[in-house]
Amino acid sequence: MTQTLSTSQFDAAIAVAESDTASPEEKAEMLMEIAMGMQARPKTPDQLHQAVALYDRALATCPGDAPLLQARIRARQGTALQALPDGGLSALRKAQACYEQALPVLRDKARPEESAEAEMNLGLVLQSMAGSGAARIHDAIQCYHRSLRVFVRETWPQEFSILHNNLAIAYLSIPLSDERSKMREALAVQSFEEVLKVINLVDHPTEFAMIQNNLGNALQYASSGHPLDNNLRALAAYDEALKVRNARDTPLEYANTISNRANVLRNLPQDPDSPLSGRQGSLMRARALYDEARRIFDSVGQEGNVAVVSDALAEIELELTGASVAGHLTPNGHAGAI
Repeated sequence: MTQTLSTSQFDAAIAVAESDTASPEEKAEMLMEIAMGMQARPKTPDQLHQAVALYDRALATCPGDAPLLQARIRARQGTALQALPDGGLSALRKAQACYEQALPVLRDKARPEESAEAEMNLGLVLQSMAGSGAARIHDAIQCYHRSLRVFVRETWPQEFSILHNNLAIAYLSIPLSDERSKMREALAVQSFEEVLKVINLVDHPTEFAMIQNNLGNALQYASSGHPLDNNLRALAAYDEALKVRNARDTPLEYANTISNRANVLRNLPQDPDSPLSGRQGSLMRARALYDEARRIFDSVGQEGNVAVVSDALAEIELELTGASVAGHLTPNGHAGAI
């Protein structure tokens, strides 16, 4: 039924394009609107591919003296291209070209929020491409900052929170290879905190827990002159995440957060107010959390995480028996943005 409906929408759009009852500009606008409807809740990749094809037809139909409409069509086509689940890098490159062609006109002729949306989407595309080395993460960051000139917290809270979450992840993805790395880590923490000014435990529990977990990770691994303060703040962030995450309803996310919490405890004195109080109590609390996390990871088939936590437990056992241990657990795959 979905495929039949999609095909009928596509055929209706082509009929519009071939009709003599509307002007070229009207046809182009109708084709764009039908394509937007097809991509709004796609049930199959075919619907997205058909939407891309309709945007191409709209661009071919749109007259040259309608630059704003052309830019809007290109911006919408970019969203369809970046949504293609089977598009890969090729689709992302095409989406990038769509936004880069549309933006000069949108900045000049469209409402500010239209160009800000295109900047945000271009940033998302560049950030995705940066993972494979096909784009620069710094360019994505610049897009986000330009978008934030319009999408301020008071009037555009959803867009504001998305942008700051993406900014934080982008900052943390840059290798710690220069003197500005500490500043980027601080900016990532600041961006996560900006998101938490918009989302809350009651209205956005899943997002709230994810951001608190990510904030904890950013604080825990930041290069700071105040590691104890950062670790205590990280513990508080994980505790906030655990108001939502639990072993019954969200086992994988819960296991990630408690193992992240254990990572912090390993490096805390037994009494934070007394740095010379020893670490035995903190190590034993970390061991209990790692044990629980390992059981959950094992139950859901997360073999890599089981191995990492098992290594951490072995190191803790050596520490508790007074043996010398070379190093501590470092940031790992299961302490990620979940």
